[in-house]
Amino acid sequence: MRIKDETFGELQYEFGWSRTITLNFFGDTTEMDLMIDGEEEGEFDEGQYIAYKALMNSWEAIQHSVLTAILSYYKRKRIELGYDKSLNEKYPLVETTHELLEMISLEGLVVPYADIFEARHIGLTLNCSWDNENGIGIRLLNEEVSEVGYQDVAI
Repeated sequence: MRIKDETFGELQYEFGWSRTITLNFFGDTTEMDLMIDGEEEGEFDEGQYIAYKALMNSWEAIQHSVLTAILSYYKRKRIELGYDKSLNEKYPLVETTHELLEMISLEGLVVPYADIFEARHIGLTLNCSWDNENGIGIRLLNEEVSEVGYQDVAI
């Protein structure tokens, strides 16, 4: 089933609404999945529209805080796993966000139901070279990073 939504564009339903979108991520044009929680009827919460529009309007500014949060997460994970003491190819020493950019790629943007949190809520999923199975998930509340973890954090 397909619908054309004024805000989200042309969507297809398959266990949820989705389409491919293009975003600029630090100068690179990136194709990724836009996934929107919703019933088969194609009706969305007003809060979902508000959260998505707010993210799109502030995407350029948000990117930097997202990347900084991922770098902090990576450094913590590396220490948790003991790779700060013993070498591991998948977890090299990374000091800058520029180095980190070589190790990650945007995969998806999730617009969950609006009633999960009181704040505007968006999730980002990313692939990363150090954990192909779990990737990275980011929860944004009111366009600020609230949590970084495995991809299920974003859903």
